[in-house]
Amino acid sequence: MRKLKLQVQMSVDGYVAGPNGELDWMTWNWDDKLKDFTSKLHEPVDTILLGRKMTDGFINYWSSVVENPDSPEYPFGKKMIDTPKVVFTKTLEKSEWPNTELAKGDLSDEVNRLKKKEGGDIIVYGGAGFVTSLIKAGLIDEYYLFINPTALGSGLTIFDGLEKKQDLTLEDSIRFDCGIVVQVYKPSGAERVQTA
Repeated sequence: MRKLKLQVQMSVDGYVAGPNGELDWMTWNWDDKLKDFTSKLHEPVDTILLGRKMTDGFINYWSSVVENPDSPEYPFGKKMIDTPKVVFTKTLEKSEWPNTELAKGDLSDEVNRLKKKEGGDIIVYGGAGFVTSLIKAGLIDEYYLFINPTALGSGLTIFDGLEKKQDLTLEDSIRFDCGIVVQVYKPSGAERVQTA
């Protein structure tokens, strides 16, 4: 069965965005080691999941990157645009974006259907409410938390409103020169993952 990975930027105090969705606190002066780690994380991925609210910003950003082949982000941006995306929505009737399909049914049913299809890994980026729903439903197989060297004090969290505690097993902790620490977790009791 395909794995669903979560990759998310997070502050040291557990927020994935400021109170109004601010992202200006994220560290982007990534060193080559972190860029390589992220590229390797995405190599087996052939499907991206997105919540409706995040989709416009995500696709618009990477579309602008691939308009400039000289951009250092171009190779990764091309992968983001070329990788098929599934947008979870209750309101849209048809996709507004290229290379995307809509998932309108029950979250667990839709994700489990995708996991059972042939293919590589699936990755989710957000937004916060969508990821919280995936966590509550026990659908995330691997957590890649990119902990930024910033504390926000308040904001949006992906662990808000969990109905029960969720035990995780730390698989790896990797420090990068830019100050980001990637914490890799799996739900406890699941088969352990080998990381780079």
